[in-house]
Amino acid sequence: MEEKHWADVIAEDLLKLREDHRIATGITPSGPIHIGNLREMLTADAIRRAIIDKGGKAEIVYVADTFDPLRRRYPFLPKEYEEYVGMPLSLIPDPEDCHDNYAEHFLQPFLESLEILEIPVVVKKADEMYRNGEYEEVTKISLQQRDNIARILEEVTGRKIESDWYPFMPLCKNCKRLTTTKIVSFDDKRISYVCSCGDEGEVSYREGKLVWRVDWPARWRILGITCEPFGKDHASAGGSYDTGKRLAREIFGIEPPYPVPYEWINLKGVGAMSSSKGVVVPVREFIEIVPPEIVRYMIIRVKPKKHIDFDPANLLELVDEFEDGLKNGDRAVQLSMISGVVYSEVPFRHLIVVGQIAKWDLNKVLEIIERTGYRVDEVTLRDVERRLKYAKAWLEKFASERLKFEIAEKVDASLFSEEELEFLKRFANELSEDMSAEEIHNKVYEVANTLGLKPAKAFQAIYKAILGKTYGPRAGYFIKTLGVNWFKERVKEILS
Repeated sequence: MEEKHWADVIAEDLLKLREDHRIATGITPSGPIHIGNLREMLTADAIRRAIIDKGGKAEIVYVADTFDPLRRRYPFLPKEYEEYVGMPLSLIPDPEDCHDNYAEHFLQPFLESLEILEIPVVVKKADEMYRNGEYEEVTKISLQQRDNIARILEEVTGRKIESDWYPFMPLCKNCKRLTTTKIVSFDDKRISYVCSCGDEGEVSYREGKLVWRVDWPARWRILGITCEPFGKDHASAGGSYDTGKRLAREIFGIEPPYPVPYEWINLKGVGAMSSSKGVVVPVREFIEIVPPEIVRYMIIRVKPKKHIDFDPANLLELVDEFEDGLKNGDRAVQLSMISGVVYSEVPFRHLIVVGQIAKWDLNKVLEIIERTGYRVDEVTLRDVERRLKYAKAWLEKFASERLKFEIAEKVDASLFSEEELEFLKRFANELSEDMSAEEIHNKVYEVANTLGLKPAKAFQAIYKAILGKTYGPRAGYFIKTLGVNWFKERVKEILS
């Protein structure tokens, strides 16, 4: 019996609890939001789709942590951003001066990406939630329950909490920092603070932020969250989910959401992606290069607790797997598909080769596709026109140099030895238009053996004749795609 897809297993668990669900996701827009961050979003969306497929109701709430303080000046920021460390991202200027603030600069391209990837979300910006009073009640509870919260944190983490610690960081009215203030006292309406900048003053319950370990379970209560995917760092023993569970039940009077911890996506040769370290492939850039359904599939096909090794140069194997899954009704493919997208029989690999032969001219591409045995109908036209753009973009940005080629205008006979020229002459004479790619490929070995030429030398001669270099796509398939008569003419030119 085939194993159920992980998203269906989670959906079934959730539907045993209730029929309507709010799935939370949250990312701090402190730098370019990258492919690694997408794991959280796509894990949530696979669960959402699976719940709906089973007759339940589900929506994703995306909390943009726009009120988090800037922790340090990241390598991609100018030196003057040192002065903004400790300030909320929503109060820091956009480094490129094209959005209202720092947080929006990194958030907007990501939200556009979610639309393209068909991940519908209810967007909640943390700075607006605090300012609008959505956190007011839970902030009051947190300050009143300060001692109990400190006890729970100590019990779960094993770390001592300082006697002057509070779970809320007032926003200094002078320096606009969250990380440099301390609470002196509070009543039902105001909070008194001192700041290391020298300022003393009062703020309302809307002017500041709960510390992360308290903010997270408070958010579950505010938004009615029933399920949340989160990175493995939060899932470790004594981590923020462990403290969050206790705080949810004992302080905020709710059940914690169903947890879905996930592993990191590692960028090949570099390691786990990180906005702050600049180790990223930005999502907005990536979905201009790779079809959105393939981006979805890359993550949805793997169980959340397994890490993903991501190598943009090895896209073709992933696309092959997706295309096979599409024919076989694979569940991961179903959960990855984008509305309005149609697939023809033409493989992405074929478009990579044909596109280069035709110099990316759509009409020429369609001619070659038809000549190589594919039916060109309305579906093929729509599919090829869409995916050809991705094939070209991926080839230019990520593909190995060995996949790139250009048909040589003219090839000089001096590139070849006498035995190579004899091979080309015999080989071309024995080819006919009605031969399959496999028959052409086998003919290379047959003619080479007859002449006592090593097959490797024979293939090199073919590639030199077409490209002027010693390697290229699989020879039989390549000649069939170019056209047997075209190849015969090329050999005739070389021999003349």
